[in-house]
Amino acid sequence: MIVVAGESLVDLLVRRDGGVTATPGGGPFNVARALGRLGRPVAFMGRISTDAFGHILRDRLVADGVDLALAPSTDDPTLLAVAEIADDGSATYRFHAIGAAAAGLTLSDLPDGLPGTTTAFHVGTLGLVLEPTAATVAALVSSASPDVLVMVDPNCRPAAISDPAGYRARLARVFERADVVKVSADDLAWLAPGRDPIDAARDLLERGPRVVLVTDGGQAVRLVSRRGVAAVAVPAVEVVDTVGAGDAFGAGFLAAWTRDGRSRAELDDGDAVRDATGFAVEVGSRTAGRAGAEPPTLAELRAPRAG
Repeated sequence: MIVVAGESLVDLLVRRDGGVTATPGGGPFNVARALGRLGRPVAFMGRISTDAFGHILRDRLVADGVDLALAPSTDDPTLLAVAEIADDGSATYRFHAIGAAAAGLTLSDLPDGLPGTTTAFHVGTLGLVLEPTAATVAALVSSASPDVLVMVDPNCRPAAISDPAGYRARLARVFERADVVKVSADDLAWLAPGRDPIDAARDLLERGPRVVLVTDGGQAVRLVSRRGVAAVAVPAVEVVDTVGAGDAFGAGFLAAWTRDGRSRAELDDGDAVRDATGFAVEVGSRTAGRAGAEPPTLAELRAPRAG
């Protein structure tokens, strides 16, 4: 089983005409749904509210085949991310996280830790920011069994990070046990200002990971490892929006890697990493070609692209 830990939330898009649209989301939530749609056994680890939004989040996960045994219920409200749209169309996010369900995960909620059937553990986004959830997730990463592949996607959200130094220190500790890091060029620009993205990715390798996957929108994905730098092209697609595309990419990599029964040790196999990344690119690009964080199913991937 793949375990995905972190937040689920609801995005509230406040339009300039005063209208508001609510959409279920959160990086780990999106990753878990994508893995379920790709036919992989997956569990979501994170608190989910009993409020109306929480019921929607639960229903979406269940509909995509995600196991919720590691998702305790709470009366704390669902985390809200409010996106305010400016005149130029850009969005500014404000996170209403104090006292929210997603922020309160503790080790006491998970007395048995990671299930013994765990083959891969995916963490990131606000799951490494909000307390005490972040401390809980970091502790589970550090204590993960040696046969568990750990994948980290920082998916940095500066608006939610009140203590940048503390956040960077936590990431550094998590990277020590990470096997694969998926990171965007924007993430690297925030984590290592002024540093060339590939040099910044090489710096991450020195902290522990075997592979760093650097995404940059429609540009080629760069695979950075101790063997050097390789690239996997991203196909040209008609982008509807990029919501959840990066999450779908990460899920695609894990889906391909675990589907083929590969282990942590095989991350030194450059061809295998390229193959898994190629599948991840396909999953991510299909997601970008539709509205919202709605990743494809296996059946949709096997069907030819429209047009």
